[in-house]
Amino acid sequence: MLRWLFAVPLFAAIAFLPARAQEIHSAHCLHGCPLGGPATNDLIIREIYVLSSNDSTKFADWAAYKVTSSTIGPTQSRNWKADPALDPSETLEPQPDDYRRANAVLGTDRGHQVPLASFTGTPHWRTTNYLSNITPQMAALNQGPWQSLEGRVRDLARERGDRGVFVVTGPLYERAMAPLPGADEAHTVPSGYWKIVAVQDGATILVATFVFDQLTPGNSDVCTHVTTIREVEQRSRFDFFHALSKARQDQLETGPATLRAQMGC
Repeated sequence: MLRWLFAVPLFAAIAFLPARAQEIHSAHCLHGCPLGGPATNDLIIREIYVLSSNDSTKFADWAAYKVTSSTIGPTQSRNWKADPALDPSETLEPQPDDYRRANAVLGTDRGHQVPLASFTGTPHWRTTNYLSNITPQMAALNQGPWQSLEGRVRDLARERGDRGVFVVTGPLYERAMAPLPGADEAHTVPSGYWKIVAVQDGATILVATFVFDQLTPGNSDVCTHVTTIREVEQRSRFDFFHALSKARQDQLETGPATLRAQMGC
C-alpha cells in the first residue's frame, strides 16, 4: 500500500488523495487515521486536529484529535468562519449564514466535531470554529449527552496529563433528514454520530466507543450508547487502527469497551 507522509506547516495542509490507496500519518490519530470515504474528500491537517471534509455533504466525514491536560483552557467565544483551506463550494458559509433559522425550524445547534472547550488552552482554538468542523446537531443531543461525553474526555485527559486521550469522531447518514432551511448549497444533514475514545500506555490500548442517534433525548445516559468499533466500522464504512496487526485490530474492534470504567460507565 502506498504510504503518504505529511509535513504540517504552521497553517493548514490539504491533500487530495485516493481514499483506499492512502495511509495518513498524523500525531492526532492513534495507529492510523481512518481509511475510507470518497476520493474527492479534502484532508485538512491542523495543529490541533485533522479532518476529512466531504464535498458532497459539506461536512467532515471524520475528525481526529488528542486532548491533554495542557490543551484545556478557559471558555472562549464561538465566532464562526468559513474554512480558508476550502473553496466556498466545498463548505457551508457564515456569510450569508447557512445555519440561519436552523434552531428555530429544526432544533439544531452548530455542533463542533472537535470541541472548542478541549483546545482553549492552545493558541489554535479559533480553528475549531471553522464551519468544516461544524455539523447541524440537534440541540438536545449537543447540549445533553454529547456535551457530557466531551466533558468526560476532558476529565480523563486532566488525569492523564501529557499522555492525553485520543478521539476520532464523525457523522452517520442512515436516513434522510430535513435540510438546513437557510442554506443555499446542497448538503446532507447527519442522522447520527459516533465517537471512539482511546488511550495507550506502553503496549496497552484501552478504548470506548459510542453511537448517538440525532434524535437522542437530552437526558439520555451516555453509558447506554456504548458500542463496539466494529459496529461503527460497519455503519460508517471507515477502517480504524489499521496500522495495528490484524489480530490486534480484531481484538480492539470486537472486544469490550475496556475504557468504559474510566469514562464513568
